[in-house]
Amino acid sequence: EHPMAAITISRQLGSLGSEVAQAVAARLGWRVIWRELINQAAREAGAGEMALATIDDLNLLGLRPRAEVRQAYLDAIARLMDEAASQGKVIILGRAGQVVLRERADTLHVRITAPLALRAERVAARQGISLQAAEAQVQASDRARRRYVQRFYHMDWDDSSLYDLIINTRRMAAEPAAELVCLALRHYGLGSKGEDALD
Repeated sequence: EHPMAAITISRQLGSLGSEVAQAVAARLGWRVIWRELINQAAREAGAGEMALATIDDLNLLGLRPRAEVRQAYLDAIARLMDEAASQGKVIILGRAGQVVLRERADTLHVRITAPLALRAERVAARQGISLQAAEAQVQASDRARRRYVQRFYHMDWDDSSLYDLIINTRRMAAEPAAELVCLALRHYGLGSKGEDALD
């Protein structure tokens, strides 16, 4: 049995992050939660669909949900993530799980990344769009995800210290990346506290 009860996966668009999450879930028999968590949090917070849309990645129509609605939403997300991690055997995809659950010793934080050009190629192939359109989409997604973490949690999405394991899928498919995550899951939380005299 693993010392870890939950995994958060933060990913860049086109990095295969969602595929890695699904592959890890399949190997472990764990569940993946992402969109439904957000929607449930929005409902609990009493945030309407438009408020949710603005809280979510792109500020549609420039609407800004009221501060108290936004805070209620963030509180609901934190509560739901914490409950999910406490139940265990869960992979939380996106929504700043690496920040929300950073104090939990039983949660492994993973980031999946890849070079911009490759991510654009993958998105172009998957959606059947031009490379140029795909690159614009990838850059917009990066900006939105970075902004979400910055705006709501005042943290830097790219800060490597938020993650236990960072996997670049530049030369790796989703399955072997999932194998690395499972390996880390077995070893994290065991052994030394990392107090190496040579650090």
